[in-house]
Amino acid sequence: MAKHRVITTDSEMDRAIEQAQLLQDEPRVTAVEYKSGPGLDLLILKLSNGHRHVIPREDLQGLQKATKEQIAQVEIISNGTGLHWSGLNLDHYVPNLLGHVYGTKRWMAEIGRRGGTAKSPAKRKASRANGLKGGRPRRKRLAASGV
Repeated sequence: MAKHRVITTDSEMDRAIEQAQLLQDEPRVTAVEYKSGPGLDLLILKLSNGHRHVIPREDLQGLQKATKEQIAQVEIISNGTGLHWSGLNLDHYVPNLLGHVYGTKRWMAEIGRRGGTAKSPAKRKASRANGLKGGRPRRKRLAASGV
């Protein structure tokens, strides 16, 4: 069996150290709590700055089919900058989560699509109210007005 050697240059190490120092003042996760129950399915990140960040479980890529027990088995890694679920082979980067990025670009696009197709009573009411105001302007009217 051949041995593989990974060579990291000094410039790569310096760059990694600089990036880590940039995160020095960023909030880090100090605790994770999973709340589930009727109408409740949330992951709550407790942060080093005293704030909390709440994420609906269904929005976080990789947790859709996980059991409550699997979700609760989360580990805080890398000094609070990462979350790891070993039973699910899943990792999430905390700065991305705090920026409301809960998965890949494709995953985030799917979340947006689902939101756009929601059919709630509030959305129906808002649509009707907009319709009473004349709805969206037609494209021809937009072009004629120079908008």
